[in-house]
Order: sequence, then structure tokens, then C-alpha cells
Amino acid sequence: MFQLAGLLHSRGFAITVFHTDFNAPDASRHPAYDFVPVPDGTPESNPAQVTAERILELNRACEAPFRERLAALLEQENARDNVVACLVGDAHLLTLLEVARGLGVPTMVLRTTSAACFRCFLAYPMLHQMGYLPPQESKLYMPVKELTPLPVRDLYYSRTGDNEGVSKLLARATEAVKNSSGLVINACDALEATELETIRDQLNIPLVLAVGPLHKLSSESTGSSLLNQDYGCIEWLETQPSGSVLYVSFGSLASMDSREFLEVASGLANSGLPFLWVVRPDVVVVVQGLDGPDFPNGFEAAVEGRGKVVRWAPQQQVLAHRAVGGFWTHCGWNSTLESISEGVPMICRPCFADQMMNARYVEEAWGVGFALEGELERGKIVRAIRKLMKEREGDAMRERAMELKNRMEDGFKIGGSSHNAIDKMVSYFLSM
Repeated sequence: MFQLAGLLHSRGFAITVFHTDFNAPDASRHPAYDFVPVPDGTPESNPAQVTAERILELNRACEAPFRERLAALLEQENARDNVVACLVGDAHLLTLLEVARGLGVPTMVLRTTSAACFRCFLAYPMLHQMGYLPPQESKLYMPVKELTPLPVRDLYYSRTGDNEGVSKLLARATEAVKNSSGLVINACDALEATELETIRDQLNIPLVLAVGPLHKLSSESTGSSLLNQDYGCIEWLETQPSGSVLYVSFGSLASMDSREFLEVASGLANSGLPFLWVVRPDVVVVVQGLDGPDFPNGFEAAVEGRGKVVRWAPQQQVLAHRAVGGFWTHCGWNSTLESISEGVPMICRPCFADQMMNARYVEEAWGVGFALEGELERGKIVRAIRKLMKEREGDAMRERAMELKNRMEDGFKIGGSSHNAIDKMVSYFLSM
């Protein structure tokens, strides 16, 4: 969202950010914007728990305070003879988008996942009618021919059994898009032309704009992280040979148990190859007797000079660095886009939500990586690392990733698909 704001601000728009108390942005990082906090009713206990019901609760809690704050802003701007062109919101904030339209403000929806993921959302009724969902254990590997290349197990569904809640949430997300003036999606024709065409065919709305990857267009790319970044790792990368370093990060939410953590640490140590590993303090599910990540005995000595561990990294700069030759990732959409846009192939270890389908596209549709499946074991990890970093198969993936990088860059040139989508978006806002 901040990357889109940065792009629009560079085109002359004034930006006001409505935000919840939970994960509130640091306004000092964005002095050119106005910020309006909206109370969200986040409970003090376990505020980070994300469930379908929690998202619906957030909508309900924010509705009245958001209406009050947006109405006040509109009154203030009208007094100044300024025009509020549009409210751009997340699809899961259906209630707030409805509030905005009720106050006469046009709305657009930003989708921060892939076009394939939103195509899956649109197909949800069909997936139930055809018997793909709810998933059955015996059919998890069945291909979903309507959503090639996905099998059933990669679909977006509840791993905890709350499929009714997920169905309701996704129906609301598609309703939010269908009721708005347009969809802005962080995707591009170079990767998802077929999926974008399907979405345009199914949505009866004025605009479906694939403007991505947004992080390549906005000055906000480096200032939107919610975690403190360790820029010292960039200096360390300067000491490493070109294309030699495996970057390892499982994102801001994924966690593992202590056994898995020890296997990853041992696999990295035993690979004999340089690596930069992001280890959040909460990456390990805490077990009795452990305060957090506990590295195996001898780990530091074994990796001295060729391995670096940080709590959080400036990922975009890391992936763009000449020393990085591969990325072991959870396959969140941001990470996937950031990796391909720098020509870096991937080892995929998806955890939840859309990550499974992203990994499937990485491996089968684009050929720029492969999945590390099953139980994590140090020997298997070593083989996967060497496959990506040292073997011909990894070189071929790297070559395809570079081809996709070049195609994505062509999209930003005058006449390119992303460039044209951005121009259409700006023209639409200016026409309000």
C-alpha cells in the first residue's frame, strides 16, 4: 500500500493514510503524508492472530470510527476546495469501502497477492460446486484443470477446518472488488498474462490494472518495513564473490519448531556455501527450556567467514546485490516478485495462504525454482542448496529468472503493459 502511495505521490497526488492501531505505520518515515489512526478493537492478548473471524471483527470495530474520521476529512477538504479523488483500500475491508461509497467517495481495491490468487478467489463457488472444496485427503494431489497448474492442495482454504469462515471472507473480498470502480493488482503481464485476462473477463468493472511489481517504482520500497532492518549485511555481501551467497528468509510470520530450526542451521553449515540467514527472534515456536532460536553446538565456528545471521534484512537491496545467487523463501508474493525481478532463482518452502500456489507457479509455470517438500532434514537441505547454487539445473533456473527479469523491466518502458496500466490509473484519478 505504501509503495502504491509513493507512486501516486510522485505523480502529484496528496496522500492521506487511514490505518489501524495494530501494525500502525511509523508516520515519521513518511513526512509527506497525512495519517489518520482508526481504532480497531485489537485485543491486547494475541493481537497478531489472523483468522477469518478476526478480519470480520476488525471491519465491525473500525466501521463507526472510520466513518467519523472520513466524514471529517471530507468536510475539511471541501472547505479548502480540494477534491478527494478516491479511496484505495484492501479487499478484506469491505465494510470500510462501503462506508466510503456511502459518503460519496469513489473506491478502488488494491490486491497485494498474485493474479492467480485472486483468480482462485473468483473461482471459489465453482471449486465447491465441482467438489474440489472442501478438500478431501484422497484428492489433495488431484489437478484442478480449471486453474492449471494448481492441484487441490495448493488452493486457498482453511488448514484448521474453518472453511465456512474462509468462504465468507473470500466472497466478501470479491464483492469488494466488484462493487468498486477498479482493481489495482501488484502483478504484471510478464508473469501472469493469462490469469489477468481471466480476471478481466470475469469482472464487470471499469478497470483492472496490473501495475507491478510496485517495489520497483516507488521511493517507499525501503521505508515500509514493519521490522528494523540490518543494513550491515549489505557490507558483508560486499566481501563475497558474485553469485555465491544463498539468501534465506521465511518472511515476517512463518515459524518453525526447534527441530526444524536445528536441521536448517545444520544444513546451511554442512553445505559449505556462503549464506545470509534472516532469523527473527520469534521464528522458532518457543518450547519449554528455550528462550528463542538455539543454534547447534559448533555452528558459529563452522560458518565463520561464510555465513551471516541477521534479525531482519533489507530484502530488496539484498536480492539486488551481485553476491546473491539464490533465495530460500516461504514464497510470499512480495518475496516472489522481488526475487524474480532481480533474476534470482528460488528454493521454495511455502507455509500457508497463497504461498503454496506461488511456489507451484515458481516451479511449474515459470521454471525459476523448486519446492523443498516433506520433513526438513539436513542432508536433504544440503542437496537442495547445491542443486540451486552449483548444479546445471540451478543455472538453467537462473537463466530463466534473468529472462523474466528483462521482460518485467520491458513492462515499465513507454508502451509496456505496466507503464500503460499506471498511466490509466493516474488518468482515472485525475478525471474525478
